[in-house]
Amino acid sequence: MPTPSFTSTHVRHSTRKSTGKSTGKSTDRISGKISGKGRTPARHAVAPLAATAAALLLCGPLAAAPAYAADQPGGSTDAVKPPAHMSTVGGKRLGRPDTQVDPKPGAPALPKGLSGKSWLVADAESGDVLASHNAHWQLPPASTLKMLFADTLLPKMPKTKTHKVQLSDLEGMGEGSSLVGVKENYTYSVHDLWLGVFLRSGNDAVHVLAAMNGGVPATVKEMQAHAKYLNARDTRVVTPDGYDEKGQVSSAYDLTLFARSGLQKADFREYCSTATAQFPGTFEKDKKGKKTRSSFGIQNTNRLLTGLGVDPYKGIAGVKNGNTTNAGATFTGVAQRGNRVLLVTVMNPQQQEANEVYKETAKLFDWGFKASGSVNPVGTLVRPGAAGANHPSAGSENGHKHAQASVSSDDGSSGGMWTAVGITGGSLALLGAVAFGVHRRWPLPELVRRRSRD
Repeated sequence: MPTPSFTSTHVRHSTRKSTGKSTGKSTDRISGKISGKGRTPARHAVAPLAATAAALLLCGPLAAAPAYAADQPGGSTDAVKPPAHMSTVGGKRLGRPDTQVDPKPGAPALPKGLSGKSWLVADAESGDVLASHNAHWQLPPASTLKMLFADTLLPKMPKTKTHKVQLSDLEGMGEGSSLVGVKENYTYSVHDLWLGVFLRSGNDAVHVLAAMNGGVPATVKEMQAHAKYLNARDTRVVTPDGYDEKGQVSSAYDLTLFARSGLQKADFREYCSTATAQFPGTFEKDKKGKKTRSSFGIQNTNRLLTGLGVDPYKGIAGVKNGNTTNAGATFTGVAQRGNRVLLVTVMNPQQQEANEVYKETAKLFDWGFKASGSVNPVGTLVRPGAAGANHPSAGSENGHKHAQASVSSDDGSSGGMWTAVGITGGSLALLGAVAFGVHRRWPLPELVRRRSRD
């Protein structure tokens, strides 16, 4: 079959510039740079993936995908050490600097070589935090903040709703933003735009959805209010897309709360577990002169899902990665082995290696699956709302022992069942559903399925 064309289209409007010393440039984007304020950059074609990487993907019309800009390790060197005292939401130990773990006899040792400024491993079902490192250190979140954006806005817009993009919808994006290729005067469905947000981390798609929601300021206000509801007290929202801005911070603990809440929603689960998709392109004339709209393939920037540059992680099901100058590389992932579902967040590894955030996440997943049942929790992921904020686990040393998350399910009722969908051996594998506090099976939504390679 023909190989689809993959392109990166940069916006035709002035872009905001980051504050401070950082350029604020996002490095989890397709290759190419905005050519300057007010200028119209050219459209750049992007080379397809190597055959070995493409072999890991689904078959069908998505046989190839673009090469990505290399993940840049490091990030801002400001605030080299965490504060001596941080938030104690989820337990007092989580407010302490450095690594927190409470192994029982025979428990596996934590992986060597972990360099993330902050990380956390939690049981997604019980909410138990199995281990953490500077869990509440407020750091730039990069595009992992899009999890909060999605968790806030997804319930408000039906996926079939369409919107014709205006030039004003695309204003205010940072220079070097990651883009999916949204074009003004073209119509997109909400479904298309969310694919652009989750797969390509497209700031253009974020800004269009924010415009549909009443604008960026209104959206930022709603995101901050939702973070407060989730008891994510380390988070300060300045932009809806996670682009570097002064004062915009989150933490490994808060990012894990966002992922856990988002995964209650069927659409969120679908988008974050989709490896490849088709995105609407431009109108083109066929040989008969009839105009039809083309499409191009897009691939998820989550490398543990696609296997680009690293081995795909067995049981991975999302969630979101990010990379900017100030934030370095950030990632929150969810994976399932048997009936155990874990959430891992890693922020800004200091090891100067490409894909280090994924390598350290994989190590922590491996440790977490081995350690489950052989470590005492050092904290908990608190419930949303006042009940979670006032629960003894929000500030006590041992209150997490009886903590149980109670978050909304797709219809807003309690129970909060959600599905993990992962890659096994390089192909999508449909895994069982898991409930917070309720073990029972739930049929999976229709996701991208592996087609026969015969």
